[in-house]
Amino acid sequence: FTLVDKNHNAEAIKEVWPEGVEALEGEMNQDAEFVVEKPGYYGIKCHPHYTMGMVALIVAGEPENKAQLEAFKAPGGAKKRWDELVQQIKP
Repeated sequence: FTLVDKNHNAEAIKEVWPEGVEALEGEMNQDAEFVVEKPGYYGIKCHPHYTMGMVALIVAGEPENKAQLEAFKAPGGAKKRWDELVQQIKP
């Protein structure tokens, strides 16, 4: 994740992150990088702008953590954007 504007970061939404994979914890105002270690759904958020809908969803291979994805309910304003992302991956 490449920082374009200040006051952002990229970090894991731990409720939608494959078990046993170290969570992404990007620092504020810094680029962040992680390597996909195993198949799964990876939820990402900008901590200060999470409830405003600054989220991302990465799908790697054949995800094994589908139950996490289905159980997760994004908070506040993130719900609309999260639900849109989930709809894009459903057949």
